[in-house]
Amino acid sequence: MLTQWPIQDAKNQFSKVVDIALKGTPQVVTRRGVPVVVMVAADQYALLTKKGQTKNGFASFLLSMPTGTDAPDVCGTGRDCGRTALELRDVEF
Repeated sequence: MLTQWPIQDAKNQFSKVVDIALKGTPQVVTRRGVPVVVMVAADQYALLTKKGQTKNGFASFLLSMPTGTDAPDVCGTGRDCGRTALELRDVEF
């Protein structure tokens, strides 16, 4: 479990909070009992922000998804399996 510090204690013992974070244990700072900030070492932060990051962001990632004829054969039939050709039943209202 992460160590939690009330904001006043974190301010009073800032050097200690930083030292513990530098040793690899993230430190949580709370305000009125609610976690508001997590202090981590700069190298850990760099690793966290690089994970899953795409060159131009999430929108670019979505737009790069295969569509139409370049879509992968996910159903294993060798044909487009994006939609099922089901006959719909009549529904009375």
